Amino acid sequence: MLSGAALAGLPEPRSGKVREVYDLGSEVLIVSTDRISAFDVIMQTGVPDKGRILNQMSLFWFDRLHDICPNHVIASSEREIRARVPQSAEPLIGRTTIARKATPLPVECVVRGYITGSLYKEYRAGQTAIAGLPQGLLDGSRLADPIFTPSTKAMSGHDENISFNQMVDTVGREVAEQARDWTLELYIRARDHAERQGLILADTKFEFGLTEDGLILIDEALTPDSSRYWEASLWKPGGAQPSFDKQFLRDYLESIGWAKTPPGPELPDHVVSQTRAKYLEAFRRIVGRELDAATL
Repeated sequence: MLSGAALAGLPEPRSGKVREVYDLGSEVLIVSTDRISAFDVIMQTGVPDKGRILNQMSLFWFDRLHDICPNHVIASSEREIRARVPQSAEPLIGRTTIARKATPLPVECVVRGYITGSLYKEYRAGQTAIAGLPQGLLDGSRLADPIFTPSTKAMSGHDENISFNQMVDTVGREVAEQARDWTLELYIRARDHAERQGLILADTKFEFGLTEDGLILIDEALTPDSSRYWEASLWKPGGAQPSFDKQFLRDYLESIGWAKTPPGPELPDHVVSQTRAKYLEAFRRIVGRELDAATL
């Protein structure tokens, strides 16, 4: 596991569930660790190579989708990382992005092309704020059109779905509409690419931040941490779908009766290895190559 103390010459990082962000003055160094979280809680056991998978998959998508909206990427190569942190570069190679500073919106931009997860639970309970969903949808049903379902970014506890009007009240109409429109366009482009690789992109979430030049896409993009990828050939609405995301881990945690409160449990070897295998397979299918130790 990476930690601030292990990286000589760098300031103390701001740590999230998975990433550590180092302030370099005019830019930031975003390091994807091998930590894994579920139900908004970090597990005590990490997944080897997960940080490299997340970072390199995000870089693939940032490059592929840059014509839709600007993003935070400045550089990610070994040469650029060594130039900035020569004393600590080795553990950062392949899992690090040098990025623009931005003020994150206090809202996560979620888009769904299929109904599952929290939205399906709300739909079944008649509590969803999304108007116009037809009756009779099953868990895993494809929606006629993708829908934008923003959520809060809880500092503790679980995120909660909110309406678009609540998002407008939080960030203003212009920013909310821009984030919504970009989110839907990003999803449609990514969904179509995933389908060509035999995968379903059921839903995903994006984060945006404000800079002096306006809104940009930040954090990560379309990884198994932030997205539900399903095997298209096995898709059958009416229950859980074979997936390439954290659902395997979530299912294990549900099976052991964990209370979904910190601390997260230690994970057995078979859960770690199978989770790693699913992340690697998603990477190979989407990016079209094997995982590299570094991005050159």
